[in-house]
Amino acid sequence: MDKVVFTSMGGARIALRAQGINSHNLANLNTPGFRATLTAAQPAEHEPGAARVDVRRAAETFDTRTGPIQVTDRELDVALLGQGWLAVEDSRGNEAYTRAGNLQIDIEGSLRTASGDYVLDEGGGRVTIPANSSLSIASTGEISIVPLGQGIEATAIVATLKRVNPNPQTMERGVDGLFRVQGGAVAPADATVRLQSGSLEGSNVNPAEVLVKMIELSRTFEMQMRTIKSVEENGKSAQNLLSIG
Repeated sequence: MDKVVFTSMGGARIALRAQGINSHNLANLNTPGFRATLTAAQPAEHEPGAARVDVRRAAETFDTRTGPIQVTDRELDVALLGQGWLAVEDSRGNEAYTRAGNLQIDIEGSLRTASGDYVLDEGGGRVTIPANSSLSIASTGEISIVPLGQGIEATAIVATLKRVNPNPQTMERGVDGLFRVQGGAVAPADATVRLQSGSLEGSNVNPAEVLVKMIELSRTFEMQMRTIKSVEENGKSAQNLLSIG
């Protein structure tokens, strides 16, 4: 069988994988702080002068562009301005990072993300919020409260959110949607990262780009399938000619 079949099968497989990632991006169009996944195909190792070259899926990366800021006026919503991340504790107890700033306080007073991850302070510990009558989060990450039953003169800072800003090239997304520094390293706190309270950063997925990409990938897959079918038909024709001979 002509090796072009294997080449086309590889191309079709990568197109299907890319279409799945593209659909996942579209599904997260309204997810706060979501970073679109980017993919690219690279040629596999081959001998110089080879007539046909197989392709393989390149390592997936993420779009570093920031999403639009949406004002919510909710005291526990924060948006990161520019580059940077909020530090959280993942399900295994390790430090990870997110851009999703729709925070909440559980019944024990722990500050968590909407997906349930504990939010960390600058010391790497979980942020705990005492009972209060009002709460505010400063652009520097400081969380201030007015203790329950007291006046505004009793306002106190109870924690400072850990913000980090490692090189995006050193970060990778986990299956849980959280980001981590490659090799399991812990990023140092960066006091220059600023927040905007009462706001959320939207997804950086561009719906127009995603839809165009979806059409492009569909056509690529169809082209690979047509190539395989053409090879099959050529093989049958050649077999018939040999039979006649």
